[in-house]
Amino acid sequence: MNCIIIDDEATARAIIGQLCTNVPSLKVLEDFPNALQAIKYLNQNEVDLIFLDIHMPDFTGFDFIDTIKNPPNIILTTSDPNFAIQAFGYDCIVDYLVKPITPERFQKAIDKAAAIKPKASEPKSKTSGQVETSSGNDLYVNIDRRLIKIDIPSIYLVEAKGDYIQVKTDDKNYTVHSTLKKIEEKLPNDLFLKIHRSYIINVDKIIDIEDNSVLIKKDVIPVSRSNRPELMKRLNLL
Repeated sequence: MNCIIIDDEATARAIIGQLCTNVPSLKVLEDFPNALQAIKYLNQNEVDLIFLDIHMPDFTGFDFIDTIKNPPNIILTTSDPNFAIQAFGYDCIVDYLVKPITPERFQKAIDKAAAIKPKASEPKSKTSGQVETSSGNDLYVNIDRRLIKIDIPSIYLVEAKGDYIQVKTDDKNYTVHSTLKKIEEKLPNDLFLKIHRSYIINVDKIIDIEDNSVLIKKDVIPVSRSNRPELMKRLNLL
């Protein structure tokens, strides 16, 4: 099984890495000191198993799981035994290891992971429809023959998904049969910016920018090289 390790403590990453070397079926591809770096890696790569710490700066382990799409099997590795009940509310979490981890307990966790096919976390509720029209600060989508009004400033991300787009708002997500180009024409240019062929963001909702990605809510969005100059122009830089 290909795996990665996510832990903000270098010693902990080294210990888990050493435990992995004793299991022939495991291959450690990378290890990461924070969740954001791991998310970027997973946007481009697939793994079978993740060893994940819970308490980390910025993103907790649970924030990380809520952020990634179709998570693989995850083994939590933590010094805190108080989150076990919360942990097993996630289908993707196959075991909960409390540090210090013994080789015997580690092997039991690996055996569990090997026996379980990866499961995606329960998807958030979605609604399908079509983009119809916009008026002022409102965007209307056709949902089951009803026009649903969306407050435009509440939209923080629009993502292209094949023949559909997903419109994410502060309160609810909508899956709409449309194109990114069509909705881009209906969104105000002073508030929204296309930063990638698959993403439009609300610039006011940006939390952080690092390298070629932006953080909005708990979504890490890639910024294409061609769109980065325009994004930087839009920011109020000191």
